[in-house]
Amino acid sequence: MSEQRSEQKSEQRSDRWKRNLLVFLGGQTVSSLGSMIVGYAVMWHLTVQTGSAAVLTLSVAAGMLPQAIVSVFGGVWADRHSRKLLIIGADSTIAAATLVLALLMLSGVGDLWMIFVAMAVRSALSGVQGPAVNAMLPQIVPAEHLMRVNGVQQTIQSGMMLFAPAVAAAVYASTGIVSVFFIDVVTAVVGVLLLLLVPVARTVRSADSSGPISYFGDLLAGVRYVKGNPSVRWVMGLVAVVMFMAGAPAHLTPLMITRSFGDEVWMLSVNELFWSVGMVLGGAMMAVFGPKVKRRVRLMVAASVGVSLLVVGLGVSADFWMFSIAGLVICILFQTLLVPAATVLQEQVEDAMRGRVFGFYGIVMSVAMPVSMIVFGPLADRFAVESVMVLAGVLLLGCLVGMLALGAARRSLATVDAAADAAVS
Repeated sequence: MSEQRSEQKSEQRSDRWKRNLLVFLGGQTVSSLGSMIVGYAVMWHLTVQTGSAAVLTLSVAAGMLPQAIVSVFGGVWADRHSRKLLIIGADSTIAAATLVLALLMLSGVGDLWMIFVAMAVRSALSGVQGPAVNAMLPQIVPAEHLMRVNGVQQTIQSGMMLFAPAVAAAVYASTGIVSVFFIDVVTAVVGVLLLLLVPVARTVRSADSSGPISYFGDLLAGVRYVKGNPSVRWVMGLVAVVMFMAGAPAHLTPLMITRSFGDEVWMLSVNELFWSVGMVLGGAMMAVFGPKVKRRVRLMVAASVGVSLLVVGLGVSADFWMFSIAGLVICILFQTLLVPAATVLQEQVEDAMRGRVFGFYGIVMSVAMPVSMIVFGPLADRFAVESVMVLAGVLLLGCLVGMLALGAARRSLATVDAAADAAVS
């Protein structure tokens, strides 16, 4: 009889976390979809209204830099306060800022600086939301299911990248930018309401006999934790190197197509489709097969080497379809790197530090690609794009070889694999 009750309780716990996860992912998906729709629509609106490259550059800066700056502080907040309330607060404030902008534009006030301010506010609050979401996920999902859930989450995010532009185009073309803003307000409210249904325990801070720790004390503690934890440091370093070296080639593919294969619109569309489908396939593959992988770091390193070789392949491709397939496989390998990396950090970083670590990780993810474009982008205007891609791929391979040649790196990454092996078994 007692065994029967124990089995029933176990099934109830299993059903409970799955239900909580479904509600959580549902809310985040709806909220993220609204944000993506706004992002595409604003970009097109600024392009149509101004036709200025400088304006688009400012919009990219407003949409990305605040998140990179705030992420480190958002990580501290995620370890000091309720992660659930932080996500709710960020989503609610984003909705409020977007609603204010929509109402101002309805009244006839629509200066560019208002759009930039709204984008900067949204970006900054994403820097609060991101670390909280990543740090909270292990509080909802059992450790043995984290890899699968991360794969599912990445698949959903990538799938929305296929769906959001179509929705944004349809709404913007038929009713204008203000309607897009109202859609975002509604999706943010839905996300908040769904998250309210998910019970999440507060993070328990370790006792400290010296008294309460200041905010900056927590920030410095996070820096010391990353600095003093070689496994975390090398995993983040591996991701940073790949995203930096491969970031520009990913964004330069349309330029290479127009210069080398032709300026037909269908070619550019196929290129974007293949990269997006690759991200979806990669996430789905990690959701299905990722949990069975015990040597996660070896998988990440193999994916990184594959990316370096295929980036070189982009540069030497003489056929458009081979070029497109190479891009698709690169995106699959991106997911094969990023999903295990996030899972390793969620599993191995203690709960009280997880927000800060993901704050730093958010900086890596936000800054690597823009900096990559700053470095490699101008080279593409002076030299052939093919040469820039080959250079980026060779440099990435050289960095990986150099990293793995260091005994400290090999030992630290081996420690990650040993811990992951123990967790899976």
